[in-house]
Amino acid sequence: MDRNLALEVVRVTEMAALAAAHLMGRGDEHKADEVAVEAMRTALNSIPMRGRVVIGEGERDEAPMLYIGEEVGTGDGPAVDIALDPLEGTTICARGKENSLAVIAIADGGNFLHAPDTYMKKIAVGPESRGAIDITKSPTENLVAIAKAKKCKVTDLTAIVLNRPRHEDLICEIRKAGARIRLIDDGDVSAAISTCRPVTGIDVLFGIGGAPEGVLAAAALRCVGGDFQGQLAWRNDEEKTRARAMGITDLSRVYGIEDLARGNVCFAATGVTRGDLLRGVTISPQGASTHSVVMRSETGTVRFIRAFHDFRHKPFVTTPDGKIQKR
Repeated sequence: MDRNLALEVVRVTEMAALAAAHLMGRGDEHKADEVAVEAMRTALNSIPMRGRVVIGEGERDEAPMLYIGEEVGTGDGPAVDIALDPLEGTTICARGKENSLAVIAIADGGNFLHAPDTYMKKIAVGPESRGAIDITKSPTENLVAIAKAKKCKVTDLTAIVLNRPRHEDLICEIRKAGARIRLIDDGDVSAAISTCRPVTGIDVLFGIGGAPEGVLAAAALRCVGGDFQGQLAWRNDEEKTRARAMGITDLSRVYGIEDLARGNVCFAATGVTRGDLLRGVTISPQGASTHSVVMRSETGTVRFIRAFHDFRHKPFVTTPDGKIQKR
């Protein structure tokens, strides 16, 4: 994969983050997501590539979302598959809370899991615990294995979990095992990445969240040496039927990190609101500041990019309601 393309895609997440940031704290989740999608689509279509969205926000009839199967780019350049979430943490953004991101991952064609938009049971860890996890075992067994890999006690570990009613039993078991818990309202891509950053104090992600976010998290962890396992968690028979139509025959399969995101992978994210990984967008009358990260699995390179966007010199401008307009 062309390394220059990696730097192109960070402009995509910057544009989506800038749009969504105008809606930060306004309480309108749908609008914040809509403007992020519009901005990301506009940016993607300016890149010289033949891109295909394989992990998006829905199917063709759910426009204006970036739907699964949508073709983006100028039509010239390399053919790539794209996994994306224009606004990871819509509720976070709408409420003005921490850790909302605009995220995207790209890979050579066929290297991302192509699955319907459903739920996924997940477990993610950092490099020290790579190879120690097994999603078919209990949370307690995994905590013991992680503690052994990190040469510490279970009581020294901190797990991060989405605060959802479906996780009540999981939370009780983690507490009984003696580990600490950090509960989050949304944003399990950034939560998965936090397991790879010692400064966060997070050792493992447990729980059930969106499958698209699972693929994005796996792509990011591929770049920094972490580990991830996922198992699709079907909500109804319709989802299973759609999955079979997409070529998934084993509905209970456990997916390892390279089953979800293999080959040369690039991951980029821009902070919308302030968080553990990235600072949020700061807007002024003259422009805005963004904080982004770009990762490449081929080299293990992680670049943090701080940028100032002077609105007077942009080919596209973001209106106060987050819409993208040409000059």
